[in-house]
Amino acid sequence: MRRIFLLGLLLSFFSLINQLEANETMNTLNDKEQRIVEISMWTARGNMPELKKALTAGLDAGLSVNEIKEILVQLYAYCGFPRSLNALGSFMTLLREREAKGIKDAPGKLPGPRPAGRSLDFGTANQTKLCGAPVKGALFDFAPAIDEYLKAHLFGDIFARDNLDWRTREIATIAALGAMDGVDSQLASHIAIGRHNGVTDAQCARILEHVKSRTQSNFPRGGENTAYAKYFTGKSYLARLTKDPRLNIPVSNVTFEPSCRNNWHKHTGGQLLIAVGGVGFYQERGKEARKLLPGDVVEIPPDVEHWHGAAPDKWFSHLAIECKPGKNKNTWLEAVSDADYKSATEGK
Repeated sequence: MRRIFLLGLLLSFFSLINQLEANETMNTLNDKEQRIVEISMWTARGNMPELKKALTAGLDAGLSVNEIKEILVQLYAYCGFPRSLNALGSFMTLLREREAKGIKDAPGKLPGPRPAGRSLDFGTANQTKLCGAPVKGALFDFAPAIDEYLKAHLFGDIFARDNLDWRTREIATIAALGAMDGVDSQLASHIAIGRHNGVTDAQCARILEHVKSRTQSNFPRGGENTAYAKYFTGKSYLARLTKDPRLNIPVSNVTFEPSCRNNWHKHTGGQLLIAVGGVGFYQERGKEARKLLPGDVVEIPPDVEHWHGAAPDKWFSHLAIECKPGKNKNTWLEAVSDADYKSATEGK
């Protein structure tokens, strides 16, 4: 009886371990999928240096040449021909460089024959299957041509190509749209389509978390700002942009995760902030908080107590320019409480 009990206990234990491993798999992306996210987001941003790194990492992770080509071709439907063509040109150059070094990348399979019949017909069927229901609406009644192009070309000609499955295509699309501004409605639609095709909520969240943290602006994000972590509520990242001491103009890019803000503080020489990505806030002691969007400039006079950071649900990046370096000293004060932060940012 004791052996049977122990055997049952062991079986239950291994069942639990397998379930935990399965749950973790459902919540994460594999290495190839992570590389697809990177390739897609830098293609959408048009950042060729970062895209080249992502393409290299994708090939090294085992993505085939034709898989990457397919991603870059598909993305023209979401971020335009110029971005797609530039990305394909960068990829072509990279492959030539790797070939010259003796690196042989796997070509991968080409798509099979398209379904018989008209693109409009099988594209409509694909769209319905992808979304889980027929797609209709006032916008498509208003502009029937765009409805036909979506059904016949995007969901017909492109999504009928079978060398990438639909789940993978949606991972690429969510990453690309997440890296672009002003496409929240389309992003929400593709998150729903991704869920319907096997992308979990946790995976969607991780895609967007990674994309938003890396693409707030075209300035580098830098590493985690551990040296000043005790003066911040939440995680921040720091990239020092100027290095020549002869110029004597210290400039850094500071990136805040959602809800992250620094403590109340002041500078004896003042500071200049230039918002470059996301949504943030700046507040001086005793005054209303100011919402910050890319392009906003904040001039902080000497010895004025203030704080700055991200919106509750948005990443934020700003350039921090130190005024009167050499004589400028920071005084760090108390943290901005959750209640004060909520009061400063709520409804704005």
